[in-house]
Amino acid sequence: MKSSIEIRDLISGKGLKVTPQRMRVMEAIYKLNNHPTADNIIAYIRKNDPNVGSGTVYKVLETLVENKLIKKVKTERDIMRYDGILENHHHLYCIQCDYIEDYKNEKLDKLLKDFFVENEIENFVIEDVKLSINGNFIIHKNQEHN
Repeated sequence: MKSSIEIRDLISGKGLKVTPQRMRVMEAIYKLNNHPTADNIIAYIRKNDPNVGSGTVYKVLETLVENKLIKKVKTERDIMRYDGILENHHHLYCIQCDYIEDYKNEKLDKLLKDFFVENEIENFVIEDVKLSINGNFIIHKNQEHN
C-alpha cells in the first residue's frame, strides 16, 4: 500500500495536477489491492464521498492509464480491471472465481526475454511481455466465490 505522499508524488511526477479525485482513485486501487473494476473503485470511494460521479471516476482512470500510473487488465470474462503495480509481473487468473493474483518470477522473465531475442518477430518491436496464466486456485481467494 502506497502512502498518500507517495501517490501524490507519482501523480505530480507525471506532470499532472494533484486533484482530490485522482488521489481517491489511486488510493482505492492500492487499498483494494486485487485489480479492482471501475465499479469496485466507485463503491469504495462512495463510502466516504457518496456524491462522486461515475463519469469522473472513469475519466480519472483513463487519465491515469494514459499517463502510465496504472495499467488495464482485461479478464477472460471481458471485465476491465486496474493494476497499480507497474513493476514487471504476470498474472494468475482464476477462471472459476475471477480472482487475479500477481506472479513474479525472474527466471520466467529471463526465459521470455531470451526467447524473443532469439526468435524476433518480423516487422514488430516488442515493448513488453506479460503473461496471463489462466487456471483455477485449489482454495479460492475471491470471497465472493460460491
